[in-house]
Amino acid sequence: TRLRPSSPPGGLYKLLSHSEYSRPNRVPFNSQGSNPVRVSFVNVNDQSGNGDRLCFNVGRELYFYIYKGVRKAADLSKPIDKRIYKGTQPTCHDFNHLTATAESVSLLVGFSAGQVQLIDPIKKETSKLFNEEGLLSSQNQANSPSGTVV
Repeated sequence: TRLRPSSPPGGLYKLLSHSEYSRPNRVPFNSQGSNPVRVSFVNVNDQSGNGDRLCFNVGRELYFYIYKGVRKAADLSKPIDKRIYKGTQPTCHDFNHLTATAESVSLLVGFSAGQVQLIDPIKKETSKLFNEEGLLSSQNQANSPSGTVV
């Protein structure tokens, strides 16, 4: 559990359960299965001085937020971008830190069926989908001599 002020500092504090503090409001949560949550960070060097961005996945959902540091929680009711996938789920993601700007950021997302998607969560664009047929997957990698696919 976490303590959060319900009035200005020095005032009254309200005890919240961990799930109330860390999950967006009105977002369905499916506790079945053990789908890992992945988190990626990037700094877009915007003029406001708060250029940190955060991406995380929960089940079939992918969220993108402004990150204000560990002392101030992100406003989980206002994502910059939110995507819900059908038929497959995000298993990993990472930003291109070299090309990230305040107007655009490239995010590669890997999925459970082997696809890889390039998206821009700031522009809310989907650029490309790689391995759409799912020919490259973890099962195929296990059969390759080195354990990786090049």
